[in-house]
Amino acid sequence: QTKKMKKLLFFVFALFLTVATSSAQDAKKTLKNASKDLAKYYQDPINNLGKLDEALNSMNTAFQDDMVKADPESWIIRGEVFNSIGNAETNQLILNPNYKVKTPNAGMEAVAAFRKAMELAVKKGQTKDAVKGLEESEGLLSNAGISAFQAGEYMTAFNNFNTYIAVSKTIKENGGKSRLDDPQLKTDIQYYNVVSGYYGHADDAVLLPLLMEMYAAGTDKSLVYEAIFNLKSKSDEQGAMTILEEGRKKFPDESGLLFAEINHYLSSGKLDILVEKLKQAIQKEPDNVSVYTTLGNVYDQLVTKEREAGNAAKSKEYFDLAYDYYNQALGKDPKNFDATYSIGALYYNKAASMTSDLNKLSNDFSASGTKKYNAIKAEMDGIFEQGLPFFQKAEELDPNDLNTMIALKEIYARKGKMDKSAEYKAKIEAAQQKGK
Repeated sequence: QTKKMKKLLFFVFALFLTVATSSAQDAKKTLKNASKDLAKYYQDPINNLGKLDEALNSMNTAFQDDMVKADPESWIIRGEVFNSIGNAETNQLILNPNYKVKTPNAGMEAVAAFRKAMELAVKKGQTKDAVKGLEESEGLLSNAGISAFQAGEYMTAFNNFNTYIAVSKTIKENGGKSRLDDPQLKTDIQYYNVVSGYYGHADDAVLLPLLMEMYAAGTDKSLVYEAIFNLKSKSDEQGAMTILEEGRKKFPDESGLLFAEINHYLSSGKLDILVEKLKQAIQKEPDNVSVYTTLGNVYDQLVTKEREAGNAAKSKEYFDLAYDYYNQALGKDPKNFDATYSIGALYYNKAASMTSDLNKLSNDFSASGTKKYNAIKAEMDGIFEQGLPFFQKAEELDPNDLNTMIALKEIYARKGKMDKSAEYKAKIEAAQQKGK
C-alpha cells in the first residue's frame, strides 16, 4: 500500500512538473511570437501596423508565467520588444504626424526590463545584451522627453530626461557607450531635465541636488540660479540669497533673477527695498505693465503704512507716486483691469480712512464741531466721487469682480442712491451664491 502511494505521488509530481514545464515552454513560445510579430511589422510597416499590438499582447501574456519572469533572457526580450515598438511608433509619426502613439512609455518600459535582466543575470553575456539594449533605449527616452517638453507636459519630460541621465551612468559603469558621452549633449539634457522638473513642480528633494550639481559645474544658465533660489529660500533664506546675488552678478541683464528677487521681497513685505528693485525692472522691461502696477501697489501699501503712523505728508507723497505708476500702467494698456481698479481703490481707501475723524466729531454738536464734521464729510464724499469712475470702468472690464461690486455698492449708498446700491447688493449676493 505504501509503495503504491509513493508511486502515485511520484506520478502526480511528475505530471505537475510536466505541466509546469509545458506551461513555461508555451509562455516562452508566446514571447518568441512577440519578436516574430515585430519582424513581420518591419517587413511592411504600412500594412502590418497591427503587428505592433499583437507583439505587445503576446509579450504581456507570456509574462503572466512566473518562470518567464525569473529568466533574465525573457527580460532582455521584453526590453527589445519595447525598444522596437518605440522605434516603430517614432517612424509612424515621421510618416504620419497625426498618428496617435499607443505606447508613449516604451522607453521607460524598456529600461525597466533591461535593468531587471541585469539584476537577474547569471552570465556576462546577459549583462552585455542588457547594456546594449539600454544604449538603444536612450534614443527613445530623449525623443519622449523632448516631445513632452514641447507639449508642456513637464513631469513626463522630467521623468524621461532623468531616467536618460541615470541610464547613461549605468551604461558607462558596465563598459558601454552612451550618447551622453558627448559633453555638450549631456549639458543640454541636464538643463532640460532641471527646467522640466522646475516647471513640473518635481519634489524639491529630487530636483535641488540636480540643480546644485549644475551650479557647482559653473553653469551658464541663469534659470538654474533662479530655481535654486526659489527652492532653497523655503528652508535656507540666507543661503538662497547668496546664490541669488551670485546669479545677479553673473547675469546682470537677466530679468528672471530680478523678478525672483522682487517676489521674495514682496512675500516678506520689505517694501523699501522693493521700490528700487522694481525701478530696475522697469528699466529692463519698460513695456511690462505688471511691473508698473506692482510698483504702484508697493507705494499704495506705503500710503497705508504712513497714514496709520500719522505721517500725513509722507502718506500724500506715496499716494501721488502710487497714482502715477498706476496711471503709467494705463498709458501702456488703457484696458488694464488691475491698474484701473487700483486707482479706484486708492481713492476709496483714502476716503474710508477719514471715517475715524468723522466718528470723533459725531457727538460734538457745537457750531465749530458741526462745521468741522461737514467739512470732513464733504472732502470724504468728494474723494469717494473721484474713485467712482475708475470702479465703473473696472466693472466694464470685468463685470464679475466681487470687490468692484462691493465698492460700487458702498459709494452709491454714500451718495444716497439707494436704488443703485440695492442693485449692486443683489449682484453681490448672486455672485456669492454662485460661488458656493
